[in-house]
Amino acid sequence: MAVSLLAAGCNRLERLSIVKPTAERGDWTQVAPDYEVSDKGRTAAPMAAAQLLASAGAAYRAGKMEQAAQQAQAALKADPAMADAHTLLAAIAIENSDQEAAGRHYQQALAIAPGKGAYANNYGTWLCSNGRAAESLSWFDKAVADPEYGTRAAALANAGTCAHRTGQLDLAEAYWRQALALEPTEMQSLAGMANLQFARARYLEARAFAERWLGIAPTDRDALQLASQIELKLGDTDASTRYLQRLQALSPGAINAPRSQ
Repeated sequence: MAVSLLAAGCNRLERLSIVKPTAERGDWTQVAPDYEVSDKGRTAAPMAAAQLLASAGAAYRAGKMEQAAQQAQAALKADPAMADAHTLLAAIAIENSDQEAAGRHYQQALAIAPGKGAYANNYGTWLCSNGRAAESLSWFDKAVADPEYGTRAAALANAGTCAHRTGQLDLAEAYWRQALALEPTEMQSLAGMANLQFARARYLEARAFAERWLGIAPTDRDALQLASQIELKLGDTDASTRYLQRLQALSPGAINAPRSQ
């Protein structure tokens, strides 16, 4: 699902943010809750469900997908309204390359909590990743509309990426700028803006976004490649070469010098 309109670094934009029950941020945004199992106000069934889901999450993080799925299903049996169990089952389905099942679980989570931004972002991400980018945008808007959603910048970044996939470049830019207004270091949006401005021959703006991107991820290969291309367009061959040298140091022998267009 390559973004064909972008220049260098386009694969960075393919990494959408989604709720994934893991302690590692990686290319995803971790917003899964911590499951409190000692709350005295809980009845026995929700407490058991929370315990099962916590165990399922631990099994998932350990790579034990079958065990994680069994425990998540048991959590749902104990508490059918536990939407987070559907989120975990969706993540497991993705690990097992079952996109259809993942989509069903994301929808079921939304059916339980239709106003929750995390679930709307997840479903929008799933739609966009499965060839339905245009349909995904309204779900990202719903995610952002949730005042309790703590990672709205991630949803806006996703919306920008998916708008770009549909060819709506101005809309993509608007989403990315909103994301950066909320979180100036939102890397997916910085990458999107750097690439978009480069594609539009706005090289000074592209440089500014690329420099911010590199400020966060100084060894990012996509960012270094794009920065080199930008400097070449601006006529600074020395700066272009320096970026290439940094890139070469990361991956010797694998870098091609950018060509003027």
